Amino acid sequence: MLNFTHDQLRKTTFEIFKAAGATDEEAGITSNLLVESNLAGHDSHGVLRIPQYVRMIRNGDIKPGANIEITQETPATAVINGNWGFGQLIATKAMQIAIEKAKSCSISSVSVYNCNHIGRLASYALMAAEREMIALMIVNGHGGDQAVAPFGGIARRLGTNPIAVAIPTKNEPLVLDITTSAVAGGKIRVKRARKEKLPEGWLIDSEGNPTTDPEVYFTEPLGALLPLGGVLGHKGYGLSLVVDILAGALSEAGCSRANAPRLGNGIWACIINIESFTPIDEFKDRVQLLLEYVKSSPTAPGFDEIVIPGEQSFRERRKRLKEGIFIEDETWRQIMETRRSLGLE
Repeated sequence: MLNFTHDQLRKTTFEIFKAAGATDEEAGITSNLLVESNLAGHDSHGVLRIPQYVRMIRNGDIKPGANIEITQETPATAVINGNWGFGQLIATKAMQIAIEKAKSCSISSVSVYNCNHIGRLASYALMAAEREMIALMIVNGHGGDQAVAPFGGIARRLGTNPIAVAIPTKNEPLVLDITTSAVAGGKIRVKRARKEKLPEGWLIDSEGNPTTDPEVYFTEPLGALLPLGGVLGHKGYGLSLVVDILAGALSEAGCSRANAPRLGNGIWACIINIESFTPIDEFKDRVQLLLEYVKSSPTAPGFDEIVIPGEQSFRERRKRLKEGIFIEDETWRQIMETRRSLGLE
């Protein structure tokens, strides 16, 4: 494992994307959000993605300089065509549009299509929470990227279909960022890079047998992730269907289907302007009472405290800002190989 400061990783990531043809804005936003994912402890959505994104640029899947356009709009809503630019930039612009609309309309909603992988959803939801608003953001695989078996099935039919919610509080925002599958596909990539076995309950092989081998996720015949919930996986499966419909059917991204033309992210986001309903201080007082009440519960065996969603990521961020970010040797080798292939030292 190698250790880097966040500034070192940002600089390296920015240089790679610039050399691959990105604009300053695209390289800046994408590098910042990838490194922010590492800082928060979500390495599966961090600089691990650099070689993947550069391959997508070379293949024409990511189009540097793509025009982001609104194709349909009302005072409170917008449908956005990302034209297959950098997902991080498209999602950032979409949230900025939604936040501005919520200022005047109380509640706003945007949907996005023709968008590449956007990374960690929490980063975008936090944009609203930092402005004293509530954000709900959900994402599908743009009709493709199936990785998850339906409850009771064994074949890939759904994406990991994540959900993120960010709510301002008196302290750091409450941030829920979860997949509707047992785990994000990127977590399998991290385990594979670290040559580690998977926990039980994440993955099944092509015949439906439980497995802890990460290679089953990547090699034919492909295995499948399980829906969130284990033996109660019908709950994660149901949530996944809802996400697929809201993110795909409300936009031109489309829902999970066979032979989707390409992979990407369909997005649906909703922003709530708290001040349109109640004074922000009173809202935070009510939330604070709830959080204190929840955290006052006696802990179960093996637990030291009750943790609020997002709390661990903020702690990890403070730790990594101080101690640095560790990157697996194999991940760094691939990043450096990508860098050299672009003519960088």
